[in-house]
Amino acid sequence: MFVLGIDPGLSRCGYAVLEPGRRGRCRPVAIGVIRTEPSRPLPERLVEVRDEIRSLLDEFDPGVVAVERIFFQNNVRTAVSVAQVIGVVIAESAGRGAHVADYSPSQIKAAVTGDGRADKQQVQTMVQTLLGLSAAPKPADAADAAAVALCHVAHDPRATAGSRDASSGGAVRVSRLGALR
Repeated sequence: MFVLGIDPGLSRCGYAVLEPGRRGRCRPVAIGVIRTEPSRPLPERLVEVRDEIRSLLDEFDPGVVAVERIFFQNNVRTAVSVAQVIGVVIAESAGRGAHVADYSPSQIKAAVTGDGRADKQQVQTMVQTLLGLSAAPKPADAADAAAVALCHVAHDPRATAGSRDASSGGAVRVSRLGALR
């Protein structure tokens, strides 16, 4: 079973597909970022995100889609666009029969680093270590998406119950949208 982690965003939506294995270990299968052009109208950008999410769901058929819960302090406009992306991800995932789980930023940081207040650099370093990557995924949205998927694996023991072979033959698929540079 694959776990698809999503770090939602309208300009940059991070994603990571992990294959859980024994003893909580995960094999990275695909890590990247869906990018949309800020100058384009919102509906077109949401359709672009939807189409890319559909493509990921078609290719990997994840049993679980884990999404970072929205958190904002001041910028309501950004929060609304992120919420719209989350809605697209949830609707597409649930429509495919995938279980959808959401986690707060502090839950994700605690699961990956042991500290719910860890900074971005700590999260990126731990994602690199936990996934055995030669470098931290870039941009940070890709690493954050991997952290979301790792958080789900840590919180749900059923995530490691079974696994399928990945079509990528063990290599991390580099997205045409900008993964692992």
